[in-house]
Amino acid sequence: MILSLFRKNTATEPVYAVYNSIVAQSRQPFFYAQWHVPDTVTGRFDMISLHMALLFRRLRNEPKDVKAFSQAVFDLFFKDMDRSLREMGAGDLGVPKKIQKMGNIFFGLLAALNEALDRNDPDALAAVISRNIFDGADSLDVRALAAYVAERDAALAAQSVRSITGGDVRFEAAA
Repeated sequence: MILSLFRKNTATEPVYAVYNSIVAQSRQPFFYAQWHVPDTVTGRFDMISLHMALLFRRLRNEPKDVKAFSQAVFDLFFKDMDRSLREMGAGDLGVPKKIQKMGNIFFGLLAALNEALDRNDPDALAAVISRNIFDGADSLDVRALAAYVAERDAALAAQSVRSITGGDVRFEAAA
């Protein structure tokens, strides 16, 4: 019985692998140094949210077992956000409200991103990026990040669902 506490849970390993890949990609220095994404707590949350939204776009029309995988990644994302808020000193009473606000921001980004990418509208995509990442500013950085998002959306579409749910998600540019 006690030994089961030390066994790896093979069902959750791919969820952690995908989430860790998203976080690692979101922390790439070029976002902050070259494209001037705000290197703040909010800016980092926005970049993780952006990559999470791309993953959910890829998996949105898949069967029920894949939806369970998506939910597990989503749950891990907000568990990590909860932990981060507490580490930054947010009190027990304030954390749920902040998590709810973060969830609303994420779902707003996801809906707007889906709409712009489904329409294949670069201007709408740039507006989503401007509003959600750059606080309404319009610049070459907005256009560069919008192009990156469109390329990564295509690259994810080319990846097999089994590969992704197996823990291997890649954000390289489409070939």
